[in-house]
Amino acid sequence: MTIRIPPTGASSARAVATGPNPYLPAPARILRITELTEATRLFELRFEDPSLAAAFSYRPGQFIELSVLGVGEAPFSLPSSPTRRGTFELGIRRAGVLTGYLFDHVKEGDAVGIRGPLGNGFPIESLEGANIVLVAGGLGMVPLRGLLQYLVDRRDAFGRVVLVYGSRHPDRVLFRDELELLKRRGDAEVLLTVDDPGTAPWNGRRGYVTDLIGEIEIDPADTFAVACGPPVFYKFLLEKLVDAGVGKERIFLNLERRMECGIGKCGHCAVGYTFTCLHGPVFSYWDAINLPELIYE
Repeated sequence: MTIRIPPTGASSARAVATGPNPYLPAPARILRITELTEATRLFELRFEDPSLAAAFSYRPGQFIELSVLGVGEAPFSLPSSPTRRGTFELGIRRAGVLTGYLFDHVKEGDAVGIRGPLGNGFPIESLEGANIVLVAGGLGMVPLRGLLQYLVDRRDAFGRVVLVYGSRHPDRVLFRDELELLKRRGDAEVLLTVDDPGTAPWNGRRGYVTDLIGEIEIDPADTFAVACGPPVFYKFLLEKLVDAGVGKERIFLNLERRMECGIGKCGHCAVGYTFTCLHGPVFSYWDAINLPELIYE
């Protein structure tokens, strides 16, 4: 079975959920800011327009553009599920001018601008009934958390759900308490590992996340794999998944490379005729195999 994501998603340069003008952000209020790690925070937001707040929906894997007037705008993935209406979340790591401003100056109760949702998201209808293996490396846990929440909220619609997540250090493991709770409740099988715990307390696995793939019993005919992580992560992961018998059309990658405007106008994320913000950020391995710049840059 071959599954192809449409070449242009619902978020191409036309009306989006935040309004008929894809360039115009809608104001959203920050309800809560939670520190996940020293450099990563979770922002919970709600649109100021009650009708937009109630109706706003998206597909796991899509992203939004967040703006602060006079500071800038940047794309951020959605680590929350569309099954949980009314509010949405953003996982943000301090990395530049805008994120630095969000960390140092923005507080709960302040408003920011939101455009979206943008991008094509995961083909969730095609995943129904199958086993799902999610593999996250580092900050790649942020976009995969939205899909994981979706799978848990619609648990009866899917088979086995396995999360394999690796981080450099115990202090960098995102959503650790939440993942441990999912594991205890039996909502998902959760395998966590860190590269090197050093002197930090850690009773879990040690080593690279790709080393755990061999510990999972995979039925290639009834399994989809979804992955997100840094470029070096894909180099070894994709080889292991293919060696395990998972077809390239059943492997989906979240490749948030170079995105800026979100609607294919600035050309910053262009690789040949492919725009990550329009044709992605979700690609099947078959779709991405001829775009090595997206995977390994």
